[in-house]
Amino acid sequence: MELKKYKLGELLDVKRGASLALRFSSINSTIMKSKIQIMAQSAVTVRIDSEMKSQFDELCNKFGMSINTAFNIFVNAVVRSRSIPFTIKDDRVEQPSALDLFMKQRKAAESSHEPEMTLEEINAEIRAAREEKYGR
Repeated sequence: MELKKYKLGELLDVKRGASLALRFSSINSTIMKSKIQIMAQSAVTVRIDSEMKSQFDELCNKFGMSINTAFNIFVNAVVRSRSIPFTIKDDRVEQPSALDLFMKQRKAAESSHEPEMTLEEINAEIRAAREEKYGR
């Protein structure tokens, strides 16, 4: 965008004189400042469920902004804070791995005050439990 240059004499009006020149100077300064602040823009495509987009668009309209403005606000917040501006979590309960379960059981056994059992005692308990369960 190229700025058109005027000679001061072209802008001065006998009735308004310096105030017009001052306004022009202020406008020129504003234009120059905004010219510096304008950055190259890039397009981003986001795939979203149609119903979700409709709801989001409706909410944005209620907030007095476009979807584009809402995304720009989000992007600016992420860049400024260097984090996602809300908590992202998985509400599903994680299942512990077999190793985690074994280590938990081992720790419980180590901290219990029960006497240790020999392999024969363990096998005898297993046989007794099977006989009770299956009636053999």
